[in-house]
Amino acid sequence: MSYTALYRKFRPSGFDEVKGQDQIVTTLRNQIKTDRIGHAYLFCGTRGTGKTSVAKIMAKAVNCESPVDGSPCNQCAMCQKINSQTSMNVIEIDAASNNGVGNIRDIIDEVQYSPTEGRYKVYIIDEVHMLSTGAFNALLKTLEEPPEYVIFILATTEAHKIPITILSRCQRYNFKRITIDTIQARLRELVDKEQLEVEDKALRYIAKTADGSLRDALSLLDQCIAFYLGQALTYDKALEVLGAVDTAVYSRMFRYVAQYNAVGCLELVEEMMVSGRDLTQFINEFIWYLRNLLLIASSEQGSELVDVSSEQLVSLKEESLMLPQETLIRYIRILSELSNQIRYAVQKRILIEVALIKLCKPQMDEKQDMTTILQRLDAMEKQLENGVVHTPAQQAAAPVKAEPKEDVPKIYPKAVPEDIKELLKQWPQVIAQCGPVERIALENAKRTVGENGALVLQFADATDGGIFQQDDGKRLEELNVIVQGILGKEVEIQTRVVSEKVQEQYEDIGNIIHFDGIE
Repeated sequence: MSYTALYRKFRPSGFDEVKGQDQIVTTLRNQIKTDRIGHAYLFCGTRGTGKTSVAKIMAKAVNCESPVDGSPCNQCAMCQKINSQTSMNVIEIDAASNNGVGNIRDIIDEVQYSPTEGRYKVYIIDEVHMLSTGAFNALLKTLEEPPEYVIFILATTEAHKIPITILSRCQRYNFKRITIDTIQARLRELVDKEQLEVEDKALRYIAKTADGSLRDALSLLDQCIAFYLGQALTYDKALEVLGAVDTAVYSRMFRYVAQYNAVGCLELVEEMMVSGRDLTQFINEFIWYLRNLLLIASSEQGSELVDVSSEQLVSLKEESLMLPQETLIRYIRILSELSNQIRYAVQKRILIEVALIKLCKPQMDEKQDMTTILQRLDAMEKQLENGVVHTPAQQAAAPVKAEPKEDVPKIYPKAVPEDIKELLKQWPQVIAQCGPVERIALENAKRTVGENGALVLQFADATDGGIFQQDDGKRLEELNVIVQGILGKEVEIQTRVVSEKVQEQYEDIGNIIHFDGIE
């Protein structure tokens, strides 16, 4: 006898064996017990959640000669015929390959004939969203008023593609994704029946990888068992077969990114390539890993929402404190965009490496925001507190040809308001009272006069200018308080981030006043 795949061998034969869809099962059983059976049903949901299985169970239940609590007995002649697919009363149609008007007209012609045996004729139309517009229109009248002995069960993974006129004629049941715990328990039940030795950790990983689909979980388990036929299936072996990586690898990658270690990230990608791991799956799992970190960092109850072992939870809690939540959100955004890009890409590795470098170098992100600037400022503050300041190495300037300079707008000392002149005299004292980060920014600023007589601080570096714009200008207000405390009066101060080319067109008024000896 030929081998039967696990998902076919253990397909549910009764409502009691359906896992994870309790509300739907209870409703259908009550309808059958009370003989309140509808004429059209629509089963919606992701793949492998039990839509077709429940449809077949219902087809047996409504025709069963001795139903048990609304469920088929699987012993009578009708149940056995339906199980062996020899019954003329249950017709399964694949709408993906039978999607034309002619196919629906054949159904319309057939429904005129009453069932040869049993109570009902049941039409199960799978992937019904694949029907053409003409086929849907042809089905409308029959679906609305079918003969009393006909039941239509439509199944689809994309309910949004079905016309509203069809939806309004059906009882709709949404099949939800099956939980990891439910899938793991079902897998354990089946491997025990098959007398197979499988680690619980391996079963849980397979259940998680299945993404809510019990059929996918059984197929993955089948694949792992076939590779290690006659051997115990361990967690490491399951990872090897499925091309996945251990959670420790995600921890390593996260720490490399948090430390801006681009070389470490690229070496880890190379390591996974050599070991034959699936890079697309790695990125998706890494996004999930970052999601767990974000949940733990954002709430005290976040740990309850994370499905990991107690040992891994300790590591996640430690890593969740390494970066602010805004940075984790940025990482998830970049990698989510990458996940969509690499789906059909040829050079997946290159795209992944570029994205990882972008994570390690925030300044490369085109969508850099205040969060990234704050992150860099925090790093600068820590370096200043530790007395570590990195200065760029001096490079010999290459000889360049003299280029004609543009006319620089001249500012005459007498045109500078007296308040600003007085402030410029005390400018070193103002800088001295600022924090370390503000001091660096102010020393890099070029001071000019605005149209309304305000002191304008020009910054060629967005990082320097950004610190006075964050938190609704909180640091700019603090600077104004310092100025008012020193001068005893208010002086309007504005900040602007400009390009280096624009900044070069202005002179620093502090230098002009000092040159002319005005005090």
